[in-house]
Amino acid sequence: MLTAHFDMKYLSITFFVLGIEIYRDRTREILGLSQKGYIERVLDRFNMKSCKPCTTHIQKGEKFSKSQCSKDDGETTKIEKVPFASTVGSLMNAQVCTRPNITFIVNVLGRYLSNLGLPHWQAAKRVMRYLQGTKDYMLTFRRSDCLELTIYFDSNYCGCLDDFKFTSGCIFYVG
Repeated sequence: MLTAHFDMKYLSITFFVLGIEIYRDRTREILGLSQKGYIERVLDRFNMKSCKPCTTHIQKGEKFSKSQCSKDDGETTKIEKVPFASTVGSLMNAQVCTRPNITFIVNVLGRYLSNLGLPHWQAAKRVMRYLQGTKDYMLTFRRSDCLELTIYFDSNYCGCLDDFKFTSGCIFYVG
């Protein structure tokens, strides 16, 4: 259909696009998108390739605030050597492309890019440990004749301890 409107050539079935692996199972009508190779490179880059995997990307009830940021010169000097901004940026790439399940924690950690503390770095490493255990997961789409729209919405009241703003999120399912 596209060749009727655009000047293009069909080369073959696509398996990789921009580092995202495309998995197709036509008999089960499933399309999957995976960044397993990218996640492995990120883990290797931040020396987490052989880390112990964990089952959740954030601990239940864990909250972050500016009070956890480094306060004295000794802690600041130690934490300055941590590649926190690069780590959060790498996690953002995975979040945007194929791993929406880590969106909340990655966005929370992004608040502390300019002034972080040890708890923030430990949380970033926990996300990488979670990805270590779930790197085979993929974003999966399944064919459906039902185009019913379902919306889930969640928010917390005063979830940010620094400025008492609330955090909210929603997810839309079609089909």
